[in-house]
Amino acid sequence: MPFMRRCGALLLLAAATFAIPLGAYADNQTPQQVRIAVDVPYPPFEYRNAAGKLEGFEIDLGHELCKRADLDCEWVVQGWDGIIPGLLSRKYDAIMSSMRITPERERQVLFTEPYAMSPKVWVARRGSDINLDDPQSLKGLSAGVQRGTTQDAYVTQRYGDTLDIHRYATADEVALDLQTQRLDLAFLNYPVALETLGIGKPDSQLVQVGPRIDSPESIFGRGNAIAVRPRDKALAETFNKALDSVYADGTFVRLMHQYFDYDLRPASRK
Repeated sequence: MPFMRRCGALLLLAAATFAIPLGAYADNQTPQQVRIAVDVPYPPFEYRNAAGKLEGFEIDLGHELCKRADLDCEWVVQGWDGIIPGLLSRKYDAIMSSMRITPERERQVLFTEPYAMSPKVWVARRGSDINLDDPQSLKGLSAGVQRGTTQDAYVTQRYGDTLDIHRYATADEVALDLQTQRLDLAFLNYPVALETLGIGKPDSQLVQVGPRIDSPESIFGRGNAIAVRPRDKALAETFNKALDSVYADGTFVRLMHQYFDYDLRPASRK
């Protein structure tokens, strides 16, 4: 074989040899090890137990999804303010922390299909004379929300001209200031209000004000989903297949009833 032809053949062989390992780590391939970010505490979705171990509905669901997808998953605790920037800067590979699909977020990340849909509620102290439909009655009242959430967007758009809005890094901080009477109102995820503030209990000093809220879709989105980087389409599809599996055999409903006494499934999953 002439020298030049032999060199060309060797180069092709080398390229073929190295193509498979390099491709296995491309952005659009499913990695075997996946780091998943959560904002803690956010009970009952994710929180630390007395021993410091992560527990909660999304932790249990995440473990089940990773097992079915044959992924080695690691949890990374990340504050909500920086949770999308952290994903885009590759601090972790996915977010599974009750993140709603919204048009604004869809411009930054790729979402799986929704796996849950939890309503939001206003909470105030028992005996408070608050009428959310009367803007004048809200003048001068303070309201707490977790910064950067759909709750923040809703209150800002609907009540920004009437309420004195206080924004917090965590839902726990919102709840604490409401309990210690530094806030008149709080707008929270319904499961968090039940778990953290005990609304609905006869002896609770904090009560739900008005109905549960989950619209408009332009603010609250289509439900909670797992977020990945836009190029990681294979990872999103892997999670989608695992979600289909846990819904098909009843595992999702079983896990849901361990934490909630109402239906958390989005309309597309019922």
